[in-house]
Amino acid sequence: MAAAEHRDPVGEGKDAGLMWSSKIWVASAGLISDGSVVYAEALWDHVTMDDQELGFKAGDVIEVVDATNKEWWWGRIMDSEGWFPASFVRLRVNQDEPMEEYLAHLEEVHTGEKDQAALGLLLGPGLPCKEQMRTNVINEIMSTERDYIKHLKDICEGHIKQCRKRTDMFNEEQLRTIFGNIEEIYRFQRKFLKGLEKKFNKEQPHLSEIGCCFLEHQTDFQIYSEYCNNHPNACIQLCRLMKVNKYVFFFEACRLLQKMIDISLDGFLLTPVQKICKYPLQLAELLKYTNPQHRDYQDVEAALNAMKNVARLINERKRRLENIDKIAHWQSSIEDWEGEDILSRSSDLIFSGELTKLSQPQVKSQQRMFFLFDHQMVYCKKDLLRRDMLYYKGRMDMDNMEVMDVEDGKEKDFNISVKNALKLRSVAGDEVHLLCAKKPEQKQRWLRAFADERRQIQHDRDTGFSLTEVQKKQAMLNACKSHPAGKPKAVTRPYYDFLLRQKHPSLPTALPQQQVFMLAEPKRKASTFWHNIGRLTPFKK
Repeated sequence: MAAAEHRDPVGEGKDAGLMWSSKIWVASAGLISDGSVVYAEALWDHVTMDDQELGFKAGDVIEVVDATNKEWWWGRIMDSEGWFPASFVRLRVNQDEPMEEYLAHLEEVHTGEKDQAALGLLLGPGLPCKEQMRTNVINEIMSTERDYIKHLKDICEGHIKQCRKRTDMFNEEQLRTIFGNIEEIYRFQRKFLKGLEKKFNKEQPHLSEIGCCFLEHQTDFQIYSEYCNNHPNACIQLCRLMKVNKYVFFFEACRLLQKMIDISLDGFLLTPVQKICKYPLQLAELLKYTNPQHRDYQDVEAALNAMKNVARLINERKRRLENIDKIAHWQSSIEDWEGEDILSRSSDLIFSGELTKLSQPQVKSQQRMFFLFDHQMVYCKKDLLRRDMLYYKGRMDMDNMEVMDVEDGKEKDFNISVKNALKLRSVAGDEVHLLCAKKPEQKQRWLRAFADERRQIQHDRDTGFSLTEVQKKQAMLNACKSHPAGKPKAVTRPYYDFLLRQKHPSLPTALPQQQVFMLAEPKRKASTFWHNIGRLTPFKK
């Protein structure tokens, strides 16, 4: 096996410490077995599904207690312990850094408070403090952008081109999984750098007006969404290949021929994820040292907001793609399912709950569980004995439904007295449903949910979000695999199976139907993922 496989990622330096690969797992497990305290930083929010899971937000620091399994680690945050997916974190860049200093550094990052007098002393003679600081930020933006282009070029020309020559080792589907749309990103970033170069004032960098460059390309930056969503799959595919010596030697040969720095391919593939995180932080720093009277001030301010929106969009799309597997799993647990798959039109569960349903022409009261997705609402019947079992009973096309608030009292269409009711009527008027909640506040929550569903549809249209057929089919395939023939559908989640053999308490079994209920809980506040992780994983030269 190549010597590169035995390097300690912690000892290689900051860039190597960021790599998501089997080497990271080996290194962390080794450090823990040696009695060392190993810390990891959360890359994504982890919403807990069970009491034995460890919940955290992006940017949180986790003490890794057990990393003997590649996929799930046991960790601790303050007084809380539990399992968490290893792919949601990365090892701390500097394991030797005292936790107290690290937390103090984070506090400084969040508050943005610095001693200006001390800064002035450090800067020495020359430009006024604020102008000198703006010069430093501008130079950093330009420098890191040029370095980034070099990294992208090395990947595209040093690896992808060579891989395409070896059809005996790679097919296009594999290359698409490993490298994602990085070639598209490379083409865009070259164009973006040219725009920055035109606006860069070499003689007086503090006078540069680069805010407009970000504004001009704010929509183009959305291509990073596809790359970030694919990156975990790239790590998995690359990890599989690196178990075979000929691929280890091949990628090392590519690196040497391209004269790339001594970092494995998975480290290079992480750079676009880091880069899109870094932009809002750089622009925030630039705005801080830009006088309101500066000609670039308004553009930088607008650019900062634009890049924050891009980050939020990427974060939201990642959440949606993570949820489709859970939704597909939920559908596969529903008995007597009829018609097309839920993912054929929907990708997000907006809200769910129990309502009393009345429909024409037979005004018969029925207790049903309702699941409001984007574009459609599914309703099911609970099993009389097994209350965790649901039977499919129908669905409504929300694109063709009008939602109406119904006052308490006599309802004219159904000619009955109702309380806490709302009505769904098709645009053609040939379909009418009366839904009644138990309490007024439940009714109001449903009315808000219906409004949220319409807003979600409009937002998806505006941002161009949609699932590919491959993503839909893969999610349904994964769900079917988790329910082998001849076994009951209500089974323990497959990705917890290995936990039953671990030394820690095993997670209680949970049903897919229960998972999807949790997905419909009110959305939490937007995470500080892009701010924190950008600080924690800055793009390095």
